Amino acid sequence: MLNGSRWLIGLFMFLSHLLLAQSTSETALLFSRFNPGGSARIQAMGGVQTSLGGDFSSAFSNPAGLGMFNRSEVSISPGFNTAKISSDYLENSKTSSKTNLNIPGLGLVFQSEKDGRSGILSGAFAVSFNRVSNFNNRYSYEGMNNKNSIIDYFLQDASGLQPESFQKNGDYEDTPTGLAYNNYLIEDSTFLDPGASRTEYLSVMGTFPGNPNDIREAFQLEDIVTSGSQNQWSFSYGANFSDKVFLGAGVGFNTLRFESKKTYTESDFFFVLDPGFNPLDNLKLDEELRIIGSGINGTFGIIVRPIENIQVGISYRTPTFYKLSDSYQATLSTNWKDFDYFGNGDVLKFVTQDSNEIITDYDLKTPGHLNLGGTFFFQKSGFISADIEVVNYSGAKYSTNVSGISFDYDNENIKKLYQSTVNYRVGGEYRINNYRARAGISYMPDPFREEQNGISRELTSISGGVGYRTTKFYLDFAVIYTQGQSSYRPYRVNSVDSPLVTLNNKNTLAIVTLGFPF
Repeated sequence: MLNGSRWLIGLFMFLSHLLLAQSTSETALLFSRFNPGGSARIQAMGGVQTSLGGDFSSAFSNPAGLGMFNRSEVSISPGFNTAKISSDYLENSKTSSKTNLNIPGLGLVFQSEKDGRSGILSGAFAVSFNRVSNFNNRYSYEGMNNKNSIIDYFLQDASGLQPESFQKNGDYEDTPTGLAYNNYLIEDSTFLDPGASRTEYLSVMGTFPGNPNDIREAFQLEDIVTSGSQNQWSFSYGANFSDKVFLGAGVGFNTLRFESKKTYTESDFFFVLDPGFNPLDNLKLDEELRIIGSGINGTFGIIVRPIENIQVGISYRTPTFYKLSDSYQATLSTNWKDFDYFGNGDVLKFVTQDSNEIITDYDLKTPGHLNLGGTFFFQKSGFISADIEVVNYSGAKYSTNVSGISFDYDNENIKKLYQSTVNYRVGGEYRINNYRARAGISYMPDPFREEQNGISRELTSISGGVGYRTTKFYLDFAVIYTQGQSSYRPYRVNSVDSPLVTLNNKNTLAIVTLGFPF
């Protein structure tokens, strides 16, 4: 006979249907928050570049700096990136890392002299490539959870929906909860009582919410791998007016690719009040998300040299308008221990269900960036420079022309979660003949209005590097070390015990820029 008492477990664990909208809000932040990037010279100094010039990085940050070129040049900047993430979950710690070789910067600058009329002495047109975000990461976590299971999330998520919505061609067939329904992890309550509500759900693997002694333990493990990048091709021009004022403008064409692969498993189930009941060996949920798209923005700037050893600059990068498309696919598998699910001798063994590929097209506007900077030169011995950057992360906004899809909730959530911040960068360079020594630091405050899960999402970067310059070529090297914290919830249940993974992120980028003036 079917274990009827165990089937009643979880019957009352239903709440309103949850939309996992927080992931959409977090994705908007992911594509809005980035360091300015640039050449090894610029990155070694903490990313300061608003009031500097003579570097291909100006095409991205402040095109006015292109007006300081006195020759044309071509440059390439290969880099080696290592991301190391330590996770803490249920008193267990794990460390994972991922490395990749890439080219975060390219530059081609064409400088031309002018006749001096109207005060224009020279100008430069630049085509540059900047990798503004690197999404290559990997981390995992594990632990024995005696508070809840992803099965509890499935029960909660299914509440209020008709069973037909999870069946073939149903609206929720391709969701993880729909896959759970078709893997027999959840069932509508009429399975046991024909007179019960069809929109309330129970699980053979659930617990009685009213009995605190009914404890279920499950070993949870998840491996998460992300990859991709956010890049910008800039086409910019800067002009030199009497060596005192420099004006510039440019247009940026962005490309974006983000991929996420998650494998979540639960196993070693144990019921304290029913130690002999063990119908399920394990469940495994594989999810793949891929986001690709392109965008456009504009950048305008000015640099003024009021006296010989001081420069001040201001630039503004407009919001970036993206056209994005994402595809989502999931597979849920369950290994049952020859469990007589229906009570008729027809046992469950291995069950697997694939979702259809879900493709969604939409638009995303990421916020604009206002930069202010100042530089003080110590004659020919070097300089010190500082930037501040103002970004309103709550200004990110989703939209779509697809019928039946609305981002109103997501946009309201973005406004409630995020705030305007002021990012700080300070750096300098010391010169001895043809040699250069550089160092810098940058600080990005928490973009959230309130700390999430007791964690501040501030980012701090420390950088340094050296360089060698001649009239025929230059070579710059930099190392940038960035650290910060974040958190991750694999699922949410309506309790304070929703599982939380705390992440410590450490990223090291080594970059070389090789340039050839001509």
